[in-house]
Amino acid sequence: MAVNLVNVEAVTKVYGTRALLDGVSLGVQEGDRIGVVGRNGDGKTTLIRMLAKLEEADTGRVTHSGGLTLGVLTQHDSLDPEATVRHEVIGDLADHEWAGNAKIRDVLTGLFGGLDLPGFPQGLDTVIGPLSGGERRRIALAKLLIAEQDLIVLDEPTNHLDVEGISWLARHLQARRSALVCVTHDRWFLDQVCTRMWDVQKGDVYEYEGGYSDYVFARAERERIAATEEAKRQNLMRKELAWLRRGAPARTSKPRYRIEAANELIADVPEPRDKSELMKFANARLGKTVFDLEDVTVQAGPKVLLKHLTWQLGPGDRIGLVGVNGAGKTSLLRALADAATSHGDVQPAAGKVVVGKTVRLAYLSQDVTELPGTLRVLEAVQQIRDRVDLGKGREMTAGQLCEQFGFSKEKQWTPVGDLSGGERRRLQLLRLLMDEPNVLFLDEPTNDLDIETLTQLEDLLDGWPGSMVVISHDRFFIERTTDNTFALLGDGTLRMLPRGIEEYLERRQRMIEAATPAPAAAPAAKSGPSAADTRAAKKELQKIERQMDKISEKEAKLHTQIADNATDFGKVAKLDADLRELVAEREELEMRWLELAEDA
Repeated sequence: MAVNLVNVEAVTKVYGTRALLDGVSLGVQEGDRIGVVGRNGDGKTTLIRMLAKLEEADTGRVTHSGGLTLGVLTQHDSLDPEATVRHEVIGDLADHEWAGNAKIRDVLTGLFGGLDLPGFPQGLDTVIGPLSGGERRRIALAKLLIAEQDLIVLDEPTNHLDVEGISWLARHLQARRSALVCVTHDRWFLDQVCTRMWDVQKGDVYEYEGGYSDYVFARAERERIAATEEAKRQNLMRKELAWLRRGAPARTSKPRYRIEAANELIADVPEPRDKSELMKFANARLGKTVFDLEDVTVQAGPKVLLKHLTWQLGPGDRIGLVGVNGAGKTSLLRALADAATSHGDVQPAAGKVVVGKTVRLAYLSQDVTELPGTLRVLEAVQQIRDRVDLGKGREMTAGQLCEQFGFSKEKQWTPVGDLSGGERRRLQLLRLLMDEPNVLFLDEPTNDLDIETLTQLEDLLDGWPGSMVVISHDRFFIERTTDNTFALLGDGTLRMLPRGIEEYLERRQRMIEAATPAPAAAPAAKSGPSAADTRAAKKELQKIERQMDKISEKEAKLHTQIADNATDFGKVAKLDADLRELVAEREELEMRWLELAEDA
């Protein structure tokens, strides 16, 4: 029978006049993989911090089983800024020890792209202090995953990871024996990793079996029976159900909860997007030309990112853009935006960008636009216009659109200066849409948005008639909002991927394998070590390890003798010479060990 690692009993937590958690009781068992979801500010992070005993409850109690080993990734790391990556992640392990550990090699390769940490100035010996927040976060995650724990608690682990990194992390967590509690807005990740869900809502926590897809079905069924949510929320949830059942190819896992009831619930829900109708409307708004690129070269300073690119973004095209960091995704959007805002006067380093005469571009960059802190949310939206035409006869006031984006009537009068990072991101997107663009460039639009806001944004984009390019590491969002996927693979080209992100990951893996050099010691005519060679290598490895153990013992004795004879300079000099000989012998054995490890 499974044992509870953590018990949460009647826990209440109040901030100001608001109860984030109100009498919540939960348990985490051995082998549990729990995803925590809910709106920003509803208490997800507070719940897991109390679970890990990083924060005290006002009432109730949290108990851990005896001897529980716990690993926690919080929003803010506790890394020593003066330490190196090696010191924080690997500790005092010698090179032959960590290099011979398959788990450490897997974590370093998965999170950093290689054992030599490409992208870090001095590799493992890079000092942590000057690094960016995203780089520090990956270091903190690597440090946690290399250790062994009974329970891992992760707060937004996919932040600052690209599509490949997120895919690796999902596989890694699936293979671990540790129990897991994870807060994330990445719905694809939740589906891959989690077998239970906690939904934090208005002071309570609702539990569901299964991953994100199962949770959506189960929650919609619960709300239908209880009739507790307004029609607007219900309609959004039904549309999400329809998407999960017959939407993107990646959503293929069969839900395990009330399949018959869920199917009945969505029987009359139309396809998420009426593509032909939207295409007609987009043609009417945009004409034949949106962006035509002819033999274009895109540079970032002296670095050439894309060369000889001929490509067309047509009316109604919905494009997902993926690629390795630094391949030029954002630079490509900026080059197109510069051409659009200058009416074609500003062109890339080489080639030509033709911009349609009717193009009205809205560009959501990764930088949050600063607005006067005293300005109210509704006023910031009304600065653009009071009403917006969403096409097909649909119209919304600024206040209605604010509500759709999670700003209640009371919240609409909040000063911009009091908003969180995620709320400012929502407001930035809202202002862009109020300007009635017919072309949207969205660069990481899902940053800092909770799942409910993402669902509302996707619903709005379903009926938005125009051309759209989305850069995102959120696979679910890309699959949900776009029709075609293009990739920048870091080789200066742009490729269409008929099978989407799965095809991108396969191509990247083949590129990495092709770039991995064959072991230098292997003769050209030899395909690999024979079984006899492997046995001999393993035998010699064991012998070397015994020799190194003996050398370590001798080194320890010499250090003790040097300390005991600190005032006898002649004896210390002799002992020090002996010590240097041992160190040289150990280093030679370590090099031989690394060579043999390839064959073994």
